[in-house]
Amino acid sequence: MKTSSRLLLIACLALPFVAACQKEEKKEVAAEAAPLPAPKTNDENAWNAYLTDVVKRNLDGISGSTYVYVLPAPDSPTFQRDYDLMLEKAQVDMSRGILEGNLVAFGSPSSAKTADLAVASFAKVDPATMKGVKFIFIGDAVDNERVKAAVTPAGVNYVFAEVK
Repeated sequence: MKTSSRLLLIACLALPFVAACQKEEKKEVAAEAAPLPAPKTNDENAWNAYLTDVVKRNLDGISGSTYVYVLPAPDSPTFQRDYDLMLEKAQVDMSRGILEGNLVAFGSPSSAKTADLAVASFAKVDPATMKGVKFIFIGDAVDNERVKAAVTPAGVNYVFAEVK
């Protein structure tokens, strides 16, 4: 009886460790999931899922909040209104300042319009006021240098994620 009681006690004590190991294995499997491909259409839900995936894959070193600016497709009936509202919000946010450890990301179905938004958002940002902030531009290579030139004076850690 003593032996079976001891074995039962050992099994009960070991159970949390076994469960923890299984959780870590599940996390590793989830971390190895393939990146989502960029949508081939202007489907808003597909783009939101894609942009979310790109941002999640770039969260290393982030200890604070994420600020993601997403435009609808340019053929959307409310595009110009949405662009103007997003520009106003992004300009206020950037001029107010983003704290170290936070992430800022810009992306949409239209790389050129997203680049315009990012460049205009940083037009009045003082140099070196966003040190330690990670900035991700999710777009086409043709727009990369233009965005990088506009945002790096603010002191951000610039990351380019090419839409693939």
